[in-house]
Amino acid sequence: MRKILDGVRVLDLTQFYSGPHATLLLAGLGAEVIRIDSPGGAETVAVAPPYAGTRGITFDRKSPDDLNINYLKRTRGKKAIALDLKHPEGKALFFRLVDNADIVIENFSVGVAQRLGIDYESLRARNPRLIYCAVTGYGSTGPDRHSRAYDFTIQAAAGLMSVTGQPGQPPTKAGSPLSDAIAGTFAMASITAALFDRANTGKGQFIDVSMVDCLFSLLFDDPIDWYERLGVPVQQGNRSNVRFSPLNTYATKDGWAVLGAATALHWHGLLKAIGRIDLIGNPNWDSIDWRVANVEEVDVLIRDWALTRSTAEAVSSVQSAGAIASVIRGPKELAEWAHLKERGMYVPLEHPTLGTLSEIGAPGFPVKFSGATAGYDSPAPLPRQHNKEIYGELLELTPSEIERLTNAGVI
Repeated sequence: MRKILDGVRVLDLTQFYSGPHATLLLAGLGAEVIRIDSPGGAETVAVAPPYAGTRGITFDRKSPDDLNINYLKRTRGKKAIALDLKHPEGKALFFRLVDNADIVIENFSVGVAQRLGIDYESLRARNPRLIYCAVTGYGSTGPDRHSRAYDFTIQAAAGLMSVTGQPGQPPTKAGSPLSDAIAGTFAMASITAALFDRANTGKGQFIDVSMVDCLFSLLFDDPIDWYERLGVPVQQGNRSNVRFSPLNTYATKDGWAVLGAATALHWHGLLKAIGRIDLIGNPNWDSIDWRVANVEEVDVLIRDWALTRSTAEAVSSVQSAGAIASVIRGPKELAEWAHLKERGMYVPLEHPTLGTLSEIGAPGFPVKFSGATAGYDSPAPLPRQHNKEIYGELLELTPSEIERLTNAGVI
């Protein structure tokens, strides 16, 4: 089957996670993603701990085949070249690549692209159909646009850390770099929207993706600015006592489970599961307003029941009764979850020289299409792996030119 973005060429100038995640998704949709590293740093991101190689995952590099595991995951389906954008010949080659590209995506600090002379206005003059996406911490405008950004600082700045954790405890970051992943996903979605717009108008455009904006837009769906005025703590822990009650994590005889109710039907099912049908029809317990206001009393009811059951029994009983329940899976359980495997979401990681690393998992493409395929057709490339292909076939440089530029450190 075809891929949706077959024939679309992307020049990828991104590093770290947010930008590479966006281009990973574009590659999964079929775009030709050409990753561009500086010659001096082409190996830097590929050769950093933790490594995946012949000994599994380690923190020390013993073999040339040991490559950074994040690099192996984030650059699947991409091509890799080296290019010095600060060298006049390197910049000239980049301009020629832009002439043949549909998309440029970068996550430089604000102002870097302008200093290099490869900002959107400079490139649009050469290719008016070009779609240019800049992913930054705080956006390309605004008084804080020059602030340095990392996932940790964005979670802090956008408010996520302030609402994460148990009430009264220190601010806590999410367990994974959510702001990076969310910004990358927004960037991918915005780029595909701009491709649709270009099909109608014939013109490209500049896309300004701010990590703060993306995370804030999801966080502020809830009225967190009103929590204290409503008399509830900003930090909710695992409880949702603003809209639903009960909905929390509860200890069982052998672990933990998520149990709860979001509707009256769920609530009645939960009461049946825990053997408290006597509370059905009770004017207090049947009122979501009362249960939210008295969430601690409601929690005790569910807590005392859950402590007498195993996790599997508690989850099965509540699910069968039509209420909300889930086991809490850790990394080991995720690797063994048949559901993820059947949907192609937990797949063995592919290595460019070692082949399939059967004991190391990677995420598959997260969206399925009825009329197209999606996924990663090749493992992560070795640094500079596609220099000859891109410079020789796309830009039609001769072997001697490629050799000269390589020796000069341009590519």
